[in-house]
Amino acid sequence: MPTPSVLLGLNPLILSSVLLLLVYAALIADTINRAIVSLLGACAMIVSGILTQDMATQSIDANTIGLLTGMMILVSISRRSGLFQYLAIVSARRAKASPWGILLILQITTAVLSALLDNVTTVLLVVPVTLAITRALDVPAYPFLFSEIFASNIGGTATLIGDPPNILIGSLADLSFNAFVIHLTPIILVIMAVQALMIHLLWGRDMHATAEARARIMSLKAADEIQDPVLLKQSIGVIGLVIIGFIFARPLKLEPGTIAMLGATVLMFLDNWAHHSEKQAENVHKTFTDVEWITIFFFIGLFITVHGVEVGGLLHLLAEKLVAATGGDLAKTGFAILWASAILSAIIDNIPFVATMIPLVKDMAPALGGAAQIEPLWWCLSLGACLGGNGTLIGASANLTVAGIAEREGIRFSFWTYSKLAFPLMLVSLAISHLYVWLRYF
Repeated sequence: MPTPSVLLGLNPLILSSVLLLLVYAALIADTINRAIVSLLGACAMIVSGILTQDMATQSIDANTIGLLTGMMILVSISRRSGLFQYLAIVSARRAKASPWGILLILQITTAVLSALLDNVTTVLLVVPVTLAITRALDVPAYPFLFSEIFASNIGGTATLIGDPPNILIGSLADLSFNAFVIHLTPIILVIMAVQALMIHLLWGRDMHATAEARARIMSLKAADEIQDPVLLKQSIGVIGLVIIGFIFARPLKLEPGTIAMLGATVLMFLDNWAHHSEKQAENVHKTFTDVEWITIFFFIGLFITVHGVEVGGLLHLLAEKLVAATGGDLAKTGFAILWASAILSAIIDNIPFVATMIPLVKDMAPALGGAAQIEPLWWCLSLGACLGGNGTLIGASANLTVAGIAEREGIRFSFWTYSKLAFPLMLVSLAISHLYVWLRYF
């Protein structure tokens, strides 16, 4: 489909690049909601003539939108059963109410849930329980929240559905759920172990709680958190089947977005089976209200904005420059993507960055031997963007989510206090990733 006439005869490469920079600047400033920013960018791409409305509509990746929406619905319904609150109390009791033990187990719990759900949803579930536990133990909450940010982004890197950048990469680069597990989970286990050790050396070994405080934690009954036992069983069953569906998506010839939406629909059906028609409408409305529509529309606007830049020619130009700078060497290109993705994702939100990088990496394929040969570059991009998001407070959505909850509870979470410790720890995880991709792929 031909590009329409650009407003006032302006150069589409320059105009689309300026619009992208304005979108990024607004996202970094964080004074206007990010969904509004991305939709303004999308509208500007159409109104300026860089894209037609049909081109903009076709650029929206329905698989990504379906996957995000479906998983949000699954989590919304499962949360009402008390499943996640139950897991948090069990974790605390398993650690015998020891502060350093709870610190470790909550990190592991956060990482595992982030791999199976998504990291933003996970911190929304784990952080309120964490604050309740730290108040009962009378220990500082900051180390727990800091470590959960890191655990959520690290754990989310391990699977297709764990982190929004991975959802984008998997959908737009046609990579399966199994591919992410095979290529990323092994190194994520190593990074998580190193991260937990560093957190323990920084805070865990010096944490202590009184006998009375520990007794209060041990008196909590996890079973009391179960609000709906039937819904709990249904939620576990459906989520389990959805994950199995992700694993066998290729043989089933189904996309992850379809599987997630099918699971969400089935769980909504089961949740409403026992309700009368009047109650069903209210119940379904509540479920849809829990969907993070800001995130959904942020992605929609982002797809259109990035496609405008792609049509304008900037990404092809950058791909040529990067290939020329690395001499067409796959390993050098991979390392450049790994480190550049990490540093830039720490400065700007990793979601718009990855959305911009995906078509750029695709444009490198002809110069590097074809689409099959550049697969290691996708793992470099995922590791760099997801782990780099830990570097600053604005690097990933989970970071800002935790900081927002903490500040409402009176816990100071400043940009520089977080970043001066987080950035060096992030570099450690990147160094481990560098060694991994060198040994495995190059």
